[in-house]
This record gives sequence, C-alpha cells and structure tokens, in this order.
Amino acid sequence: MTTTTTTLLLARHGQTVWHAENRYAGVSDIGLTDTGRAQAEALGRWAAAHPVDAIWTSPLSRAVATAEPACRALGLVPRREPDLAECDFGVVEGRTLAEFEAEVPDRAAAFRADPVAHPFPGAEDPTAAAARGAAALRRIATAHPGGRVLVVAHNTLLRLVLCTLLSIPAGEYRRVFPRLRNAAISELRVNPDGSAALLSLNVPCGADVP
Repeated sequence: MTTTTTTLLLARHGQTVWHAENRYAGVSDIGLTDTGRAQAEALGRWAAAHPVDAIWTSPLSRAVATAEPACRALGLVPRREPDLAECDFGVVEGRTLAEFEAEVPDRAAAFRADPVAHPFPGAEDPTAAAARGAAALRRIATAHPGGRVLVVAHNTLLRLVLCTLLSIPAGEYRRVFPRLRNAAISELRVNPDGSAALLSLNVPCGADVP
C-alpha cells in the first residue's frame, strides 16, 4: 500500500464575460473573455515550466479552454470529471448578488451570513456540491499516486472543497477563501487516506494574470 502523497495544483478557469461583470455563472456554459484567454495562455506557460503528469478539468467549456494551452504545452490529453462542474446557483444564474439583494434583501442577508445554510433559491445544496467535489479530487489523487496533477475547475466549488478537505466548516468558505483568482495556482497535497494539506493559495502563474 502506497504512502505517497499526490500534489494537486488547483486552478480556477480564466475570466468570463459574466465574471467580468461579477455575475454568477454556475452551470451556465459561458465562454472566456480576451483576458480569460490570456490567463489560460499564462497558465500554459507556467505548466511548460512546471510540468505535471496529468490534467483534469470540469466539463464546462470555460475550464476546458483554460486547460487547453497547458495540455498543448505538455502534450497531454485533458481528462474531464463531471463532479468538478461548478455549483448550480439557481435563481441568481447570470445575475449579481446586488441584483438579488435589491429584490429580496432578507434572503441575500441570510446568504451572506451563512451561504451553506441559506443557499440561493433553486440552487444546488452546497453540502452536496462540496461532497461531490471532494470525492472527485480524492479519486484524482488516487489515480496518480505520488504525481503532480493540474486540476482546472471553479471558484465556489473549489472553495467548498477546500473547506471540506481541510476540516473547515463549509459555511465559512466565503470568509476563509474570499476568492480564487482566475488561473492562479493553489497547491494541495492529498494523502492516501484522503486527508489534505494546503501549501499555497492564489499564486499567480504569470505577469499578465491580474
């Protein structure tokens, strides 16, 4: 039985049109902006200088497109993991929190206080999203014992998963991890027993990543 840890290099996809406007893009398949494509190219250059053994992505096109330059640089075929898809944000898909707050201030206040206990109406249960995402990362780590793996996914899902893997209450994800920067690297070590340690967070992969 191996006792070797696996290094997962977590990256949020590049900027999209909706994210540039601070709109929630959960299950909606929104494309990258020019800035997002530049961020993806920067991630590709980073990967060329810091090779990985495999690249896994969310099935959503913004994650796949962000991983493409890294795959090209290393000659790797990306593997898509459905459980790395972003959370469904229900009624706020395509909208801002400010817009939601203007309509139902009490629901917005409850979300701000505890986004897991009070998710948006019609949204995926954040606890379930955290569980599926954490299970996906553990499966990926198991598939590459002792390896280095680039994982391209999403802001809210990855923050929820980090809380789960690091034994932080999930309802604290917005406070503990305010934002994962687009195409920045967060290094996570996953042990064979599924426990994990966070070694770095939001490390820019290139000068052109804002």
